[in-house]
Formats: sequence, C-alpha cells, structure tokens
Amino acid sequence: MGEEVEEQEFGGTDRARFREKLRRSLDVLARMLEEQRFDATDPMTGLEVELNLIDDQGLPLLRNAEVLDAIDHPDFQTELARFNVEVNVPPTALHSGGLTRLEASLRERLDDARARSTTEGADMVMIGILPTLAPEHLGARAMSADSRYSVLNDQVLAARGEHIRISIEGAERLEMVADTVLPEAACTSTQFHVQVRPDRFAAYWNASQAVCALQVAIGANSPYFLGKELWRETRIPLFEQSTDTRSEELQAQGVRPRVWFGERWVTSVFDLFEENRRYFPALLPVVDDEDPVSVLDGGGTPGLAELRLHNGTIYRWNRPVYDVADGLPHLRVENRVLAAGPTVIDTMANAAFYFGLVRTLAESERPLWSRLPFAAASDNFHAAARRGIAAEVHWPGRDRIAATDLVLDLLAPAREGLLDWGVEPAEADRLLDIVEERAKRRVNGAEWLVRRVRERSRDGRRAALRSTLLDYRDRMHTGEPVHTWD
Repeated sequence: MGEEVEEQEFGGTDRARFREKLRRSLDVLARMLEEQRFDATDPMTGLEVELNLIDDQGLPLLRNAEVLDAIDHPDFQTELARFNVEVNVPPTALHSGGLTRLEASLRERLDDARARSTTEGADMVMIGILPTLAPEHLGARAMSADSRYSVLNDQVLAARGEHIRISIEGAERLEMVADTVLPEAACTSTQFHVQVRPDRFAAYWNASQAVCALQVAIGANSPYFLGKELWRETRIPLFEQSTDTRSEELQAQGVRPRVWFGERWVTSVFDLFEENRRYFPALLPVVDDEDPVSVLDGGGTPGLAELRLHNGTIYRWNRPVYDVADGLPHLRVENRVLAAGPTVIDTMANAAFYFGLVRTLAESERPLWSRLPFAAASDNFHAAARRGIAAEVHWPGRDRIAATDLVLDLLAPAREGLLDWGVEPAEADRLLDIVEERAKRRVNGAEWLVRRVRERSRDGRRAALRSTLLDYRDRMHTGEPVHTWD
C-alpha cells in the first residue's frame, strides 16, 4: 500500500461513496478487458526487497528516515516500521540478460545504500524476520512517520474492535497481544512482479498459487520471532495474524481474512478484483476526483485509484496488480510469498525458479490446477511455511512427496520456462544450480540460522541470536549463496 493517505477520519458517507466508486471502477475494468486496452507487447518483470536496519550490535535501529536521507535515492522508500526500508529495482524484460540486469541493479543499489547509511550508524540485513527484535521494537514509537501507516493502523484496529492476538506454535510456542499492527513490520519480504496479457492472467496467477509452497520450502528464511524458534517461515502466520481485522467471532463465522491465500482457481483477473469488492469492506475509503468512465470514453487511460487503493489493503500472497506506465495500462502478478535474503544471488536464484516454473506451468496444454485441488495448494503452502526445507507436499501423480525432491524434478521445467522467456542457457543454469544445491544439501536461510543458533545455545538464546545475526550479516555481504556458508 504505497499510495499517499492523509491523516483523517472516515464515516459512513465516505464508505458509501467509496463503495459506489469501486463498483464504477470495476465496470470500467471489465470494459477495458473486453476491449483489449492493455499493453502486452514486451512483458516486464520487477523486483522489490524489504530490508532491516541494525546497529553494530545487531539490534534493530529505528532510524529509517535518517537513513533514507543519507541514501538519497528514489528507489528506496519507507516501510511500516522505523527499522525497515524497501528498495525497488527498475523493471526489465527477462530476455537478453534480464536476470543479470536485475541482479546487477539490486547489488549496486544495496552496496551504495550500505556505504551511505554508515553515516547513521546503520547496516542493512536481508532476512525474513530480524531475530533480535524485542517487544519494545513493536510499539507505536517504532512506526514510521508517514501518515498512511498511522491511518492504516487505526483502521485495522477499529475494524477489529480489540487488540491483536498472535498465537504461533512451532518448535516453541509464542503468545502475545499487540496494540498496533507493528508485528506486521517484522515480516520483510521479496516481491517478484511478472507482467502478463489479460487473457493469460488467470493461468499465471493459478500457476503462482500452485508453486508458492515450493518457493517457501526452498527459500524459507524467518525461523525466529521475539526470541522463539517457531515456523521455518514464521512470516506467514505472523503476517496473517498481525493484519487480521476479524474478531474471534467473525473468524468463527468464516469471514474471510485480509491476508488471504484464496479459496479457488480463477478464470480471469476480474474474478480477483470482484472478490475484493464483494468480500472486503474498505479500510481506507479515500475517493479520487477522476471519473473513470469519462476518461475511458475520451480515449484515455483511467487510473482506477479506488480499485488500486482497495487492492493494496488486501494482502493476497499472489496479488493482482493494475497499473499504468507511460500512459498504457497493464496487469501484473505480484508474488509475495518469499522472505528477504539471504543474499542477492540467492534472491536471483529464487527469481529464476519462480519466473521459469510459472511460465512453463501457465503455458502447459494440460493445466496443473486441473489436477491439484485448491485446498491441497493451500495446505502445501502452510506445510512449507511450517517445516521449510523438510516439508512434504501433495502433487498430482505423486501423492505426498518431499518438497526438495519435487524441486529437483521441476528444475528442468523451470529451465525450459526461462528459455521461453528468452533467458540465455548459461544465465538460467547459473541461477538454477543454486536452487539445486540448496535442495540437495537441504539447507536454506532458515536451516542455517537454526543450526547456528543451536550450536551457540550455551551462550543463551539472546546472545546466540545476536552473534548469529552478525555472522549472517557478514556472510550476506560477501555475496556467496547460503548453501556454501558452512
């Protein structure tokens, strides 16, 4: 949710106006789909990474405004907490060295930002959840100053009507109550964007839903929260609970959560935006002055501000995106399932696996989702989040299979998909080899962290977490992939 939102209060009239404008926006979107108004000439891919700020002791550093001033680059922006920033890598086509361009852009931006941020006593870490977070880092004073965050926080709590309860049971158990949505800020992610034609959107979204369990299993990187060893990808349950606007009674009634895997395969991008309107009340009912019907009738491209703002407050793990670039509208799948890190090269290996495998599955003559029940895809996703690289999943024709074995089986289709995108064979092999080694050695960021913390347990948990995080930071900056760290 990157749109600017001024500090304000909302009433029933605001929500009624917003609901009506959202309906008009959906009508316009339907017309645009029917009239084939979308740009699909040279599909672009993109990358965003959320980062944690730490001091020289490995503790969270609440200085993102000062760090951003020091970095002084438009590709860096605030996130919810003062210990977070986000970097957006300029989009590119995958053909003709696109993955290498994304890698070079990300590495260049991170290296430059790290050098500049040292003036503020800061360092940057790519990790799903900062292991050294403590309860005092999740109070109101840790929220970034931008008004959109305080407005969103107030609206989530108002919709819920009570404080946020978080309960996660993994290797250990965590129970806590939060009076802000700041636990969400603990969850730092990598987001892949893939632009698709409207007529192919459903296939790419369905494929993304089907494979996200494998992404999480092979890329898990957040096993600790508030000193507890929980799930291998604790980001998943933590994010689901920390932005839940439902009371216990509404959960019992089956009201859908705003952090949502979904409940069915889709046939059109319109299905997802229509679900947004039908199931979720507006958190931020800000009405734009644009008349989208008049803009479309006049030959222009409507911004559909209400549709985009509403979509930004519904946190699907694979989110549909409507956007406008250079006056042309386009559609993207935003894949949000992975933690940040551990390194730039690991991030790019994850990207290659995702982009390649989704391409092959989406363009297959026999869709995978015609043979995989949606409920099984959802179960796979949460099983992978819980157990990481040790997860087992359901898969057509295989019943239950170790996620690592399935990843190894799917590397060839992922490579085929990359070549179909126009990726050079050597570029595809270099990145997919990293995924292969992770699967063979059964190690990812989460496994490395847990093993190292357990080795240092004689020093006490807090000391072990801090020393391991500093070790992780140093290895992250060498750029060597995580499977080589031991």
